[in-house]
Amino acid sequence: MIPPLIKGNTASASVVRSGPVGIYSEYLDKKLDFQALTQERKKQLKRISQLRGDRDVLVIAADLKKGHQAISINHTDLLAVNDQLSNLKGKALDLILETPGGSGEVAEDIVRLLRGRYDSVGVIVPGIAKSAGTIMAMAGDEILLEPVSALGPIDAQIQWQGKVFSAHALLEGMEKIKAEVTNTGTLNRAFIPILQNISPGELQHAQNALDFARELVREWLARYKFKDWKTHSSNGAPVTEEERKTRATEIADALCDHGKWKTHGRSIKLDDLRAMRLRVTDYSEQADLCDAIRRYYTLLQMTFDTNIYKLFETPDSQIIRFEIMAGVPAGLKDQTAQADVAMLDLECNKCKTVMKIQANFKKNLPTQTERIPFPADNKVKCPTCGTEHDLTAMRHQIEAQTKRSIIT
Repeated sequence: MIPPLIKGNTASASVVRSGPVGIYSEYLDKKLDFQALTQERKKQLKRISQLRGDRDVLVIAADLKKGHQAISINHTDLLAVNDQLSNLKGKALDLILETPGGSGEVAEDIVRLLRGRYDSVGVIVPGIAKSAGTIMAMAGDEILLEPVSALGPIDAQIQWQGKVFSAHALLEGMEKIKAEVTNTGTLNRAFIPILQNISPGELQHAQNALDFARELVREWLARYKFKDWKTHSSNGAPVTEEERKTRATEIADALCDHGKWKTHGRSIKLDDLRAMRLRVTDYSEQADLCDAIRRYYTLLQMTFDTNIYKLFETPDSQIIRFEIMAGVPAGLKDQTAQADVAMLDLECNKCKTVMKIQANFKKNLPTQTERIPFPADNKVKCPTCGTEHDLTAMRHQIEAQTKRSIIT
């Protein structure tokens, strides 16, 4: 089933640069409601576009903390990506990517959409783009990271007997068994149950999955990343097409090497990529661009503090996927987005006292008996034990769900 979507257009807002405090602290101090948070996020996207030479900007992002939802790249993402591309008119694109990975086949389809429309594509990873996200990054003419950014191995993960593990590890294990039989002339009886439960077809499936990821990366690096690699930096000699393909193969093999990375979740950092002789841009060396990207990424994570788990957006539009009322305080579930008031029952996590709160979406509405108005500073103290509760995330979630701002 396709997840629920919210689609809309937004206006821009002004930007305040950070001073002695960090960007996250600065935005927390501003106590942005959901609409202001969205506007500020859009402003930073426009700023990134301008700093990058007025390139189009597209975001594909998921909340990695909400693993119980469909945060991985999947077939439903194609509709959202295609929709957001229809809002863009430029000739060059920067893709901001935040993903745990997902379907390599869908990643290929998304890249085909992007590369079929744009001659130049940059991939910006301010946080994490693992697995299929790393495969997508390899399709960029330019890959932009900073030291905290992380890609990941592209060794295919397969399911076998209810478990998910590396295709490379399975094939490597089979090769070790084969080598032992060849060397000793006998089969260790401990391997018999394993061999009885796996077919040649399953081994071929594992090999195909591994080859698919490797070949995509090899093809895309040679076609896009290395297309402007004309001369060797060491001696000025011209670079041949065969040399481009050889370098692409070396990098693809390194990214697929389960023996090197050990786990599929391992982070591959900027220095690791450079050690593979892959040229990447460290955007932290460009002060204004770094500030804009870091601000956007901070605002993105604050957006994910609501019940939103996936976001596709441009500077002027967005599609949001959200958990249907998941985690919404008791009392809100029976109300509609058209209501002028939301009644919230908040239970103190220390003494279990229930505080009855009223959130108004219009001005000058009376507060009902036994209710307290939603606090302007998003903080409320338990009348029984004095524990202070921060309602910032709750406020963002309610405003995201209702698409209305709470009036305090």
